[in-house]
Amino acid sequence: MIEEQVILVDENDNQIGLMPKIEAHEKALLHRAFSVFVFNDNNELMLQQRALHKYHSPGLWTNTCCSHQREGESNLEAGKRRLQEEMGFVTELEETTSFIYKAPFDNGLTEHEYDHIMIGYYNDEPNINEDEVAAWKWMNLEDVKVDMSLHPEKYTAWFKIIFDKFYEFINVKKS
Repeated sequence: MIEEQVILVDENDNQIGLMPKIEAHEKALLHRAFSVFVFNDNNELMLQQRALHKYHSPGLWTNTCCSHQREGESNLEAGKRRLQEEMGFVTELEETTSFIYKAPFDNGLTEHEYDHIMIGYYNDEPNINEDEVAAWKWMNLEDVKVDMSLHPEKYTAWFKIIFDKFYEFINVKKS
């Protein structure tokens, strides 16, 4: 199997190269990524608990899915692909904003990402890929915010950053 490549970018999200995913995380190089937030008609967010064997942030709760774009793949195409791979469904997505963050992990790896936030809507149960996802649940955003303040250790670094700095871009109602 070919090692997954990430798209290295500059601070304006211009592609400057490709690199194996692990190497980019070892060197803390800025690369393109995305975070998908899926809501139901009750305005609850579908959260996933990362699989327990993930190389970073195992067992932590996070947004519906997230990953890295492949070369030549649009942000929305990547979001839909990964939603299908991790959660077993696809829905229409819309980009809301993007930002750069850097988060070092205890294992020596660092996420340094130009993260594109996307939202979508879905009302059924997912068909989770247990290689990627340990569990899932629907949760009201205000309840997530309260739980995150009481138990920050249960959530991924990027999810906490998005909640702290970009809440208005995910707290949207379906029109």
